[in-house]
Amino acid sequence: MQSTESLKSKKSSLELHRLKKQIEELEKKKGRGTELISLYIPPDKNIVDVINYLRQEYSQAANIKSARTRKNVQTAIESILQRLKYFNKPPENGLVVFAGTITYNNKEKFEIYLIEPPEKLNTSLYRCDSTFYLEPLKEMLEYKGTYGLLTVDRNEATIALLKGKRIEIVKHMESNVPRKHGRGGQSQRRFEKLIEQAAHEYFKRVGQKASEAFLSVPDLKGVIIGGPGPTKEFFVQEGYLKQEVQKKILDIIDTSYTDEFGIKELVEKASKVFEDLEITKEKNLVQKFLKEVVKDGLAAYGEREVREMLEIGAVDTVLISEDVESFRVKIRCENCGYEEEKTVKNIEILERDLNNKPCPKCKEKSLEIAEKKSTIDEFAELAESTGAKVEVISSDTEEGQQLKAFGGIAAILRFKPK
Repeated sequence: MQSTESLKSKKSSLELHRLKKQIEELEKKKGRGTELISLYIPPDKNIVDVINYLRQEYSQAANIKSARTRKNVQTAIESILQRLKYFNKPPENGLVVFAGTITYNNKEKFEIYLIEPPEKLNTSLYRCDSTFYLEPLKEMLEYKGTYGLLTVDRNEATIALLKGKRIEIVKHMESNVPRKHGRGGQSQRRFEKLIEQAAHEYFKRVGQKASEAFLSVPDLKGVIIGGPGPTKEFFVQEGYLKQEVQKKILDIIDTSYTDEFGIKELVEKASKVFEDLEITKEKNLVQKFLKEVVKDGLAAYGEREVREMLEIGAVDTVLISEDVESFRVKIRCENCGYEEEKTVKNIEILERDLNNKPCPKCKEKSLEIAEKKSTIDEFAELAESTGAKVEVISSDTEEGQQLKAFGGIAAILRFKPK
């Protein structure tokens, strides 16, 4: 069998989570007209060339008929130019800039965002629209690689794809191959021949459907075959899969089932093949944490306890469910400067409430969110200061659901405080 290529990536679960949340926020931002600028600068792009291009766009913007749109576009370009002066060259993976006047409940506010993407940017682009152009960043969230999964015996077969953490069942097939019987003589031999012919036709159908499914995947990394007994080896040895798929077989593994449970069992048992995949990494971390909980060992959970453990440097790895995120926000009155801080789950609801809420000090409806920091970012900063690692656990997996039962925030400790 071929050895699997390493899927190890520079992208940590924390980086990807931050990018995902930032994209979600940017998707909600709208302009009144085509005045929101999206600028993608690859790492090999000359910053001076970008600046010269933006100056040309600034001049072209003078032709915009709407005075308000013209002013907003030129303001955005000016702001981007000011930021780019601090760069001699783009960062290692490139730079993405979003700038423009955002409309919030009939109010307008200029905003600018500079993002260093978690992987190398190949897109060079300038776009002016009523929304930000986010597709190149969204593509970075997609797992770059897919595995083909097949469980097969003489009774049934299941074809599936493993994309990152997600298992997608493609097709379940039943054979209708007759069982052998106890008749003797020529009748038995004739019946056995019919059985083998039916099995051969069934295996051909499975091989064809599996090959079609796997070859339709442009980034197929490999194929894992499973099932009970020797049928799976026979299936592979007899070449029922197309040659291009056959070459990508990484392992053949014994499983007890050939249905959807068999596919899950196959992923479980193929952990060595998938050792660099997030699905296995998350499982191992959560299982390690649970073992420590059972023996009352090196484990802590709950926001308060994990925070205390981080502050004394006792944490090795923080595990945070992506669903647990809340925000620490600073609210400020534009009119009198009044400030207050609070923790909220939903920023949008807070923004809506602030539009109709008078300032406690001056009674004007001038409250706005001045600063915000997510719970995950707060814990990440605490972890970084003590050398601890942070892993954001997907809520789509069984392990993610188990972590939520512990309040969504847990830690594997270096030592247990006395």
